[in-house]
Amino acid sequence: MRFLAFLALLGWAAAPAAAQSILRDAETEALLKDMSAPLVKASGLDPANVDIVLVNDPSVNAFVAGGQAVYVNSGLINEADTAGEVQGVIAHELGHVTGGHAVLNLGASSATNISLLSLLLGAAAAAAGGGEAAMGVIMAGQQAAMGKYLAYNRSQEASADAAGAQYLSAAGISGRGSVEFFKKLQNLEFRYGYRPKDGDEFYSTHPLTGDRIQTLQDTYEKDPAWNKPDDPKLQQRFMRMKAKLFGYLAEPKDVLRQYPLTDNSIPAHYARAYAYHKDAQFDLATAETDALIEADPEDPYFLELEGQILLESGRPQEALAPLRKATELTGNQPLIATLFGHALIATEDSSNFKEAERVLRNAVARDRENPFTWYQLGVIYAAKGDMPRARLASAEQQVLSGNMNAALMSAQAAEAGLPTGTPDWIRAQDIEMQARAELEREKKRR
Repeated sequence: MRFLAFLALLGWAAAPAAAQSILRDAETEALLKDMSAPLVKASGLDPANVDIVLVNDPSVNAFVAGGQAVYVNSGLINEADTAGEVQGVIAHELGHVTGGHAVLNLGASSATNISLLSLLLGAAAAAAGGGEAAMGVIMAGQQAAMGKYLAYNRSQEASADAAGAQYLSAAGISGRGSVEFFKKLQNLEFRYGYRPKDGDEFYSTHPLTGDRIQTLQDTYEKDPAWNKPDDPKLQQRFMRMKAKLFGYLAEPKDVLRQYPLTDNSIPAHYARAYAYHKDAQFDLATAETDALIEADPEDPYFLELEGQILLESGRPQEALAPLRKATELTGNQPLIATLFGHALIATEDSSNFKEAERVLRNAVARDRENPFTWYQLGVIYAAKGDMPRARLASAEQQVLSGNMNAALMSAQAAEAGLPTGTPDWIRAQDIEMQARAELEREKKRR
């Protein structure tokens, strides 16, 4: 139950463009959307079609992989000190999106995604031996094949830098954060002792980090927004998100070292709550959430955390009140609503199932790409004896999880039991065709 509940809050889902898993959290997604919104607007892209996705990977990295999604690693969030630094990265990535660089990259066939910050660390990566070997050193935990996929040339990098600077300027955001993050990357070069080698192929296509810092700083210093202070509310939210992510992913002992008991800030309470919960110390975890809720009883994310801890500690009935309130305060935010629906089901009280169905149906109507929501909805359909829709929900879940054989079988079973021509029957047919097409592609790749 604990693992499944984490799917709803900071859950894993199969990423179509990345080998790593995706972390999903309502508060984090809202912040990333707000941080990127003025940049997306400045880029001319449609905000409805641009996603900023958090990847569960400790390396300091971000990337695009075609389409209009920007993937940001958890390691990058951990390394950044300000929201402005992350906005600088997002602006640069949007420059790659608008420039079509992922599409133009000729190395795409040999790797699963392309990396942004490996490009920013071009000199450091090159000095490790170039190409795939370089990527294997500087991007710990990522596929060495990515090196071929990262073969942006100087003009594309310069284009992304210029575009990113333009978007920051148009959004009225200082480029200081962008420069500061480049300096962090330069420090990584020094820390690991990398030095570029003449004639290195990777090095020859990427400017030195120091050169890029100077070029960008010269550009940003001329911008009217250079001396504009960071948005204090955005920074406050960023520090909360950063602490929350660290508390969730890091070892409890490391969390307590970073956020000692003498620290009574909101981020510290947040981080320690996750650390204690992960360590199965219920009383200490609830003490931290109590401190958060005392600070702001109407904060939906504090209530969500309280409900999550109660649910995952075997107290689903007690979790209902905070989760119901969190769902209402956020206007039925899909991830929070899914956690609430899960709690309703976990009570094993059939009188709660009608509400659970309503909540979960609303959640999938707003976010169809959470496999855990479909799983929970399938549980409800099965409990009420509606097996065709239970199988359809299972098919939706399996497609999102990349299990095409199971998706095909579930879709066929759903199609056989649903009334012909209805929207659900048509959807079952769509999933069947999608699964067949993917299975055929896999067969040809063998």
